[in-house]
Amino acid sequence: MSDVQKKFRWRVVDIAVASVIGVVSAFIYWAAAIGWSVPSHLLNGVLPGMNGLLNGLFLFAAPLAAVIVRKPGAAIYAEVVAGVLEALMGNQWGGASTVIIALLQGFGAEVGFWVFGYRRWTLGTVVLSGALSGVAAWAYSFVKHLQGIDIFGKYGVAYLVSTVVSGAIIAGILMWYIYLAIAATGALDSFASGRAIRAQKN
Repeated sequence: MSDVQKKFRWRVVDIAVASVIGVVSAFIYWAAAIGWSVPSHLLNGVLPGMNGLLNGLFLFAAPLAAVIVRKPGAAIYAEVVAGVLEALMGNQWGGASTVIIALLQGFGAEVGFWVFGYRRWTLGTVVLSGALSGVAAWAYSFVKHLQGIDIFGKYGVAYLVSTVVSGAIIAGILMWYIYLAIAATGALDSFASGRAIRAQKN
C-alpha cells in the first residue's frame, strides 16, 4: 500500500476514536449551550460582539480529532458527529442550524491541516485549525443574520476577532495540550500521533 493510500485509508480504530471525540464533545457543547446565555449577555455588555469569546467551546472536536487521528476528513467527521448529537439533545439554536454550522466548522478546521498536505502536526497547525473553525462559525452567523460589517456590530469585526481568538485558544492551544496529556498516558499508542509523543519522552 502506498503512502498516499495509507493517508486516506481509515482503520476501525480511527473511526472509533474520532466518534468518541465527537460524542464526548457533543455533551460538552450541549452543556455549554445551556450556560451560554448569561455570560454572552455580560460580554456583549462590555462590547457588542465580544460574546464570540465563548464560541471556542463549540469548536474543539474538529482540531482534536484531526491531530490525533491524522486522516483527511477527521475534523469534519468529529465535528458533525458532535453537532448531530447536540441537535438531537436539543438547544436554543435548532437542529438544522446546529448541524449546518458543525459541518462548516469542521470544514474550516480541516483546511488548517489540508494547507500543509496533512504532513505538519504542530501546535501552530492546531491553532490555525481552531482559528479557521472560528472564521467558519462567524461566516455562518454573518450570512444567516445578514448583518452589516461594522466594528460595533454583533456579527461584525468584533464578533469575528473574538471568535477567532476563542477558536485559537480553546480549540487550538487547549486541545494541543489535551492531546499531549492523552498521548503521554499511552492511550494513543496505536496512532502515529501517540507514538511520536511517547518517543519524545523516552
